[in-house]
Amino acid sequence: MKTFMQKKENIERNWYVIDAEGETLGRLATKAAHVLRGKHKVTYTPYVDCGDYVIIVNAEKVVLTGNKLEDKKYYNHSGFPGGLRERTAKEMINNYPEEMVERAVKGMLPHNRLGRAMGKKLFVYSGPDHKHEAQKPKALEVK
Repeated sequence: MKTFMQKKENIERNWYVIDAEGETLGRLATKAAHVLRGKHKVTYTPYVDCGDYVIIVNAEKVVLTGNKLEDKKYYNHSGFPGGLRERTAKEMINNYPEEMVERAVKGMLPHNRLGRAMGKKLFVYSGPDHKHEAQKPKALEVK
């Protein structure tokens, strides 16, 4: 039996929508990263971007366990001296819920060209509505 290797010309991509309401951030991010990489498919090939599109809605209603709302910090640096900005998870979830979920998912993807291509197939929305109804996304459960 020959080993099957996926070619980028033959990839069929599906669209999935994940409702983040009441879901734990880490569990949501791992499920989304798994689908973005294509590991849920039988035809998974590590060096080919064979993953599907993922839409995450209700990002503002994601849950953090423990004391992470006060303790977890998000850092940005402008590149200039004194340009370090620090925000707590509570500030992020109140002001930038999409960015918080995006960072969690993209942190679980490969940190190279392939990972950046996979990250472009992720769409995060803070509310329950999204603009991808024409693609007829299937609902995906986080277990």
